[in-house]
Amino acid sequence: MDVRSQKLSVVFSTDCIKYPLTGIGRYAFELANELQRRTEKVDLTFIHGTRIRDSLAVASESAQSVQSLKRKLQKSKIVSEVYRLTFPVAKSIALKKYKDHIFHSPNYYLPPKVNHAVATFHDLSVFHWPQFHPAGRVHLMQKELRNTIKRASMLITDSDFTKNELMEFFGVESKNITVAPLACNANFHPRLKVDVESVLAYYKIKWRQFFLYTGTIEPRKNILTLLRAYDRLSLQEKRAYPLVISGYKGWENEALFKLFNKGESEGWLKYLGFVPGKDLPVLFSSATAFVFPSIYEGFGLPVLEAMASGTPVICSNATSLPEVVGNAALMHDPEDIETLTNYIKKMIDDSEIKSEMIKAGLAQSRNFSWSHCTDKTIEAYEQVARFI
Repeated sequence: MDVRSQKLSVVFSTDCIKYPLTGIGRYAFELANELQRRTEKVDLTFIHGTRIRDSLAVASESAQSVQSLKRKLQKSKIVSEVYRLTFPVAKSIALKKYKDHIFHSPNYYLPPKVNHAVATFHDLSVFHWPQFHPAGRVHLMQKELRNTIKRASMLITDSDFTKNELMEFFGVESKNITVAPLACNANFHPRLKVDVESVLAYYKIKWRQFFLYTGTIEPRKNILTLLRAYDRLSLQEKRAYPLVISGYKGWENEALFKLFNKGESEGWLKYLGFVPGKDLPVLFSSATAFVFPSIYEGFGLPVLEAMASGTPVICSNATSLPEVVGNAALMHDPEDIETLTNYIKKMIDDSEIKSEMIKAGLAQSRNFSWSHCTDKTIEAYEQVARFI
């Protein structure tokens, strides 16, 4: 029988859907929502930890202390090892009665002895750039990602770049990897000045008079290069168009925050910390441009969110980012401070190029949708279903 005519029974792991709903958690949440709509094709069950659920729980923006504790525990090799050994086994036991289902982990990890398993790999930075992660996380992820490669019936990646990495680094065959590009939700769209004034007033920033970076404050995001490039502008330019940074503090950033303090004291940098999900799309749609000089990305969702918001993008030409932005962004080598400064100046001085980039970015962003991501994900499920 053609598997495309069969209804697929899927157990979907929701462990990564938690506060804050960004990155992988956002991907899992949006994909799960879309899969729930495909009732003619997918019979969906959820598992969170070892608990089976029939419906998708919504992530809460009220559990910051829990996530703060988790981040501290991730830095401990002992805690990571205990977690690595006990949690997957408990999940496997919970999944025993679903042996005829497809199990999908949207966040790398697969428990042992689970048949018909699919895992999404978002990047391989833990292997290529281990210095960009806390030691406890590297210890856990390197072991478990190797286990996932052995256990998976199919792998899903966000980009062709990550698919090629899996093929080259682990020798996975192309036929066993499906590329399902990410998308951004409908909250990211162009806005008028009148629609955003109250939010901008709250953060004390002006419409189209600031540059925006958003993301975790961590080494691979290359924020130090961004600060150095920004500091080359004249003081008048910097104060007229301050750099607004949003994101959790992450790790290995003590020196960086000293520079944040310097920029804030001089009046050209504003660090907002974590911004609630309802405000972030407003900031994206209000910026002069979005700057994202990251060294390594498995996809780079913020650049897509910026384009969909009608905001020009300046980003590095590294890893997967060219796939996402196409010809719609100004791209630079991650370490090229001078070019990055010139691009920032161009967004201040050249309204014609800025207008062209907005149009190109909106067109490029329409190439990505959660519906398409879900279609490709179902294709991966169908590959696995042939062997059930």
